[in-house]
Amino acid sequence: MSKKPQGSAKGLLLLLKNMFSSQFFGNIGDEAWQVRERARKRRERTIQAMLVLLLVALVAAAAMNITENLEARNIHSGFAFLFEPAGFDIGEALIPFTSTDHMLRAFLVGVLNTVKVSLISIVGATVLGVIVGMMRLSRHPMLRFLGMAHVEAYRNVPLLVLLLMLYLVVTELLPSGREALHIGDWVFLSKAGLQFAHPTIGIAALGISAVTGVIAAVITRVAVAKTSTGLIANCWAIFAFAGVVILSWILCGVVGGWDHPVATRFALRGGAQISPEFLTICLGLTLFTSAAIAEIVRAGILAVKPAQWDAGLALGLSSGETFSYVIFPQSMRLAIPPLASQYMNLTKNSSLAVMVGYPDLVSVANTAINVSAQALEVICIIMSVYLSLNLVTALLMNSLNRRVMRAPQ
Repeated sequence: MSKKPQGSAKGLLLLLKNMFSSQFFGNIGDEAWQVRERARKRRERTIQAMLVLLLVALVAAAAMNITENLEARNIHSGFAFLFEPAGFDIGEALIPFTSTDHMLRAFLVGVLNTVKVSLISIVGATVLGVIVGMMRLSRHPMLRFLGMAHVEAYRNVPLLVLLLMLYLVVTELLPSGREALHIGDWVFLSKAGLQFAHPTIGIAALGISAVTGVIAAVITRVAVAKTSTGLIANCWAIFAFAGVVILSWILCGVVGGWDHPVATRFALRGGAQISPEFLTICLGLTLFTSAAIAEIVRAGILAVKPAQWDAGLALGLSSGETFSYVIFPQSMRLAIPPLASQYMNLTKNSSLAVMVGYPDLVSVANTAINVSAQALEVICIIMSVYLSLNLVTALLMNSLNRRVMRAPQ
């Protein structure tokens, strides 16, 4: 009686051993199928290897052709020119720069100017785009008409034409410095750009204002989030940041004194100045991109079914809570990917600043080509910088998109 269970147990162990053996799982199909599978894999590897060799051959041929052409024209390749004196000045720079500095520092100035224009325009285009998008969804006919007019006007005009038109308005139609449009002795608008009074402590005022603004925004968000939705808390935090920054900046001027623009015989002197080129490129990029962002915002909200509004209201939520908890999270899932594309397009479109004379990366690069004759290397630098900036933008927006997609469904 005891031998039968032992025989059954041995049979079961033998079956499990055969099931988990490599012979049981490794030899799938008959021998003919295995031969065909090995032939298919060899064919695929051969095609891939041939494509790689072809790509390497094309790159090598292009490199040899470029090298021969450079040698024929007695042009030395390489990036050693980056450590030679630039030999030219740059009108606007976030860091000190003179003509005796290295060419590498000149490129750094151009990159910083490009980043400055891009960041300011992204913030402005986002704020204006959201406002216009909400106007297009308004029940008031005049607001809907104004929103539609904004979108259709700037979306259907080429950006280059818009920039040239704005630059013409700033440089030709505005009055000269002595006859500038002004608000007291605080703000002056003329062909020379926008000039305004600023605290005498200079950059320290901006630092103090930024720190106090961030502190106020954090405190406001924490306080409002206890009694309201996260979206409303974030909006109040943004308003608190902007208000405290302006108030702190004014207090710095009140305490430390103001540096006012003063009209001289030929121009305005003193105060802070925003050049007409910077005004043109920022305003053009903001208006042009805000039209696309407005349509993205409108489409994202309209993509949420109207029944979602009814469901939120039926649960006893207010209109603001329904939008914050129900509509906004769902619309963000649809809006973030195209928003990322618009931000990257704006960064690339900032290269048109060279058309209005703003010293961005492309403008500095053009001057560097004229000075050093290293056209190929300079173009590679331009491509690398814009590629890096857009990869960073894509990384940040993808991170935001993943965070939104992790929200409750």
